[in-house]
Amino acid sequence: MKVILIEDVTNLGKAGEVLEVKRGHYRNYLFPRKLAVEASSKNVKALDHQKRLLNDKIAKSLTDARRAAEKLETISITLARKAGEQDKLFGSVTDMDIEEALKEKGWNIGRKQILLEEPIKTLGVYQIPIKFHQDVEVKIKLWVIKE
Repeated sequence: MKVILIEDVTNLGKAGEVLEVKRGHYRNYLFPRKLAVEASSKNVKALDHQKRLLNDKIAKSLTDARRAAEKLETISITLARKAGEQDKLFGSVTDMDIEEALKEKGWNIGRKQILLEEPIKTLGVYQIPIKFHQDVEVKIKLWVIKE
């Protein structure tokens, strides 16, 4: 019997796939857990429509992310911190500090989007990667100067 998976099922397939399964497996496992529906012509058309809508939504979010990334690429952030000998900071600059600095400039970037490998502990100029979308990453310039 042909079914359309609604959710990912381990060892069977991913959501949106049309698969051939045994009738008992569908009736006793997939259907009661709302993991799959029968692949009738109506359900196949609905699946195609949902895929088209999802693809349009993904394309729109990708173009929006690229536009925002182009604007953000021109931004430079300066953070003043207390530093000791050999330009070592008392404390460090973290993704939270970068997030706050971006918010002050009008950008709503979450901490998880800032891909800082480890906290910054010395003065200098850094390229900080920011991930807007799974395919869009931009680097901003961060100046850590002595207070």
